[in-house]
Amino acid sequence: MYNHNHPLAALIGSRICHDLTSPIGAVTNGLELLELSGMGASPEMTLILDSAADANARIRLFRLAFGTASASQSLRAEELRDILCTIYRSGRVTLALDVSAPLRLPLAQILVLSLLCAEQSIPYGGTLSVTQHDDRFTVSATGARLQVNDELWNSLEAMAPAPEVTPAQVQFLLLPERLAALGRSLQIERGETELRLTF
Repeated sequence: MYNHNHPLAALIGSRICHDLTSPIGAVTNGLELLELSGMGASPEMTLILDSAADANARIRLFRLAFGTASASQSLRAEELRDILCTIYRSGRVTLALDVSAPLRLPLAQILVLSLLCAEQSIPYGGTLSVTQHDDRFTVSATGARLQVNDELWNSLEAMAPAPEVTPAQVQFLLLPERLAALGRSLQIERGETELRLTF
């Protein structure tokens, strides 16, 4: 039986993301060199460059969310903004990020897992926002049509793992565990057009 406190899954996640970062970065660098060599900025080149940048940002996001998170390490606010703004620069979901100070990796991990949970509630589009007040954070999802899985959110509200999740919902298993490890509580407010998590 899988032990949620065992670091094996996090180590595997970190290893996969680490090994993928270099080749994706090499692809991006190669494309930029081709562009500088005189190929020009064609629509096809722009599409490939944007896709490579998106893939790189997602690998960094997944490493942060699902990999190991040492309390001795921190993440600069600029790096967090670069990752998230690249991912949400286009599409149905927009991002408003109000974080200016470095975050310890375990707290940055909780923040990213909260965003991934909140994003599930706006599959038709909307806005994700992050605000910081001293040492407290609020993650909000706002949209005209929220879609809330009561079983998942009730389990999250109780700080307990959901009984069954799909791969796309694994963040709902990890978030209570990571919050408990930092001794943090979670408040959830659910309305017709907005869902808010505070920790």
